Amino acid sequence: MELALTQRCGCAEVERGSWVWACENLRALVLLKGGVCERVVPGVGPAVLRRWGPVGAESCREPWAAAYRAGRTPVSSSAGVSSVFGSGGSSKKEKLVLQDIAELIQAGACQRVVVMVGAGISTPSGIPDFRSPGTGFYSSFQHADVPYPEAIFELSFFLHNPKPFCTWAKEMYPGNYRPNIIHYFLRLLHDKGLLLRLYTQNIDGLERGSGIPGSKLVEAHGSFASATCTVCRGTSPVEDFWAAVMGDRVPCCAVCTGLVKPDVVFFGEALPQRFLLHVVDFPTADLLLILGTSLQVEPFASLSEAVRSSVPRVFMNKEAAGPLSWRPRSRDVLQLGDLVDSVGRLVELLGWSEELTDLIQRETGKSLHRCHSRPFVQSGPQAEM
Repeated sequence: MELALTQRCGCAEVERGSWVWACENLRALVLLKGGVCERVVPGVGPAVLRRWGPVGAESCREPWAAAYRAGRTPVSSSAGVSSVFGSGGSSKKEKLVLQDIAELIQAGACQRVVVMVGAGISTPSGIPDFRSPGTGFYSSFQHADVPYPEAIFELSFFLHNPKPFCTWAKEMYPGNYRPNIIHYFLRLLHDKGLLLRLYTQNIDGLERGSGIPGSKLVEAHGSFASATCTVCRGTSPVEDFWAAVMGDRVPCCAVCTGLVKPDVVFFGEALPQRFLLHVVDFPTADLLLILGTSLQVEPFASLSEAVRSSVPRVFMNKEAAGPLSWRPRSRDVLQLGDLVDSVGRLVELLGWSEELTDLIQRETGKSLHRCHSRPFVQSGPQAEM
């Protein structure tokens, strides 16, 4: 999904200067201020992703304006590492490996890292993924009072029979599960100032639980952090929702007695407005990490294609999936197999093993076991989300 974008220029001479992008399919213009979505203006519908600006670029002294006058799209300063990002005259592009990615990060060439994650990063915490045969959440609902497993995440079915969803939600009660090494690796990326944004499909809240601030998160499929009445649309205390669910009761609104639903995105519902940040984040990213997702759910899956073709993409999962399997790029790195081992390998190559262990010990107050000289937690089945 591509969205329209206006990004204010910081040059005093061109206060109205802006990059303007528009999308015919969505027919909307997204206005951002300081990288944060300010509002959406509907009714804009020129050709998909046609450049409208920037306004006043001729007089602007900002670097992006000079790039525009030269006919180039602005890129981050770290994109000049020729051996990886492809600048220079040679058309030959070498295949990258994980060691190359570690060296780029160590050299400071990747300072705007965008991360996409799915259910696979939470399975080492004991949370089943959705689609793994025999072990995923959907398998557990095959004989329940639902027409098909995915129905528990369909709004029409929830309004008709909320009990199957509430049964599943009870299993997801905050505190039942804890962040694992993968979450803390992402936290370490943030602590080092490298994490531009973390886009997650997960609704378990473990990214927040690891200490990553909300400003760095885009919870694309919502979360259990808040709840809303489906009738009066009023905000309902999330504590009341959990009290009902844990007591095997259907959560009801204290104002109108309507059915209360957590702010989790069901099939067919609109994504949270923060998802619009991808129109800023992905074009300016200098490294994309994709962890524990088979990239099957749209529009999240298409984000993997939104970074520039010169940007390395690292895909860690049990098996190859999505666009990276059928339309790979020369800068792609596929690290397949156990996700904990893959992340541990990258941590080792970066020389961050001690720092990561110290971080986990500080956050959990527990000693961390090691396996093969790498930080380790017990792993489970990987994502088939």
